[in-house]
Amino acid sequence: MAQLEPMWSYPLLKAIAEVLADTSDGLTGREIGDLLVYLRMEDPNPTATKCDRLTEAFVARQKKDLSSKRIITFIVTAMEPVRYRRQPELFTLRQDRLNEHLAFVGMRVNDEGRVAKGPIAQTLDEASRIASSIRDELHRRKCHSEVLRYCSLEVLKKSHFHACFEATKSIFDRIRDLSGASGDGAALVDTALALGQSGIPMLAINFLRTQTDKDEQTGFANLIKGLNGLYRNPMAHDPRINRRITDEELLEVLTMVSMIHRRLDCVSRSSGGSS
Repeated sequence: MAQLEPMWSYPLLKAIAEVLADTSDGLTGREIGDLLVYLRMEDPNPTATKCDRLTEAFVARQKKDLSSKRIITFIVTAMEPVRYRRQPELFTLRQDRLNEHLAFVGMRVNDEGRVAKGPIAQTLDEASRIASSIRDELHRRKCHSEVLRYCSLEVLKKSHFHACFEATKSIFDRIRDLSGASGDGAALVDTALALGQSGIPMLAINFLRTQTDKDEQTGFANLIKGLNGLYRNPMAHDPRINRRITDEELLEVLTMVSMIHRRLDCVSRSSGGSS
């Protein structure tokens, strides 16, 4: 006789339903109804809100089976990767949100959409750490909004190569917006940030009163040019298959880009520049 999966608490059932029936990113009412019919699950309150409808369906089925097995089957069916072939980022978003709740029962949704055993969490911090994704880690680090605006879609798609590329491009867009200068790459950095003969750049990150201030300004400009040479230029020419970016490297790059944007938040502007 097959072993029954332990029953889940009502708060967990409701939390799972809230993810899958989220107003913005969840299943539609029709999708919920179709899945309940397909899995032969009772639909006790089809006119309720999506979340309440799904919660009641979960509660009714678990009460009937005295097991969470059919709720797990619902999750697996809803997370079948083929459903997300045109929206892989939506799969990752739901996966991350589900995993933060499933951690409390020692389970997780893997990249194949299956519910697998995982480490069990006892506290909210443990659940967050166990379920942590790159997107969650960026939020935890309070990554600058400009970074997330440029590459959040690529992060959700787990396209690390393109996430790095888009993030580094955001720096040059920001410099153009702040300075009014045109151009790109190292030439743009020199135009907007280099001290030049006048010693007064278009964008200054400090008061430029001491040699230390000036060295910091030059170092900041060189950092941006180095990041451009290390990531943006090669990625514009190299095939993605030849450039593997690990999770750790992606986080390091995006954190560095975030730091650059924070320094740009505080620049003072002048009509000066390199000449």
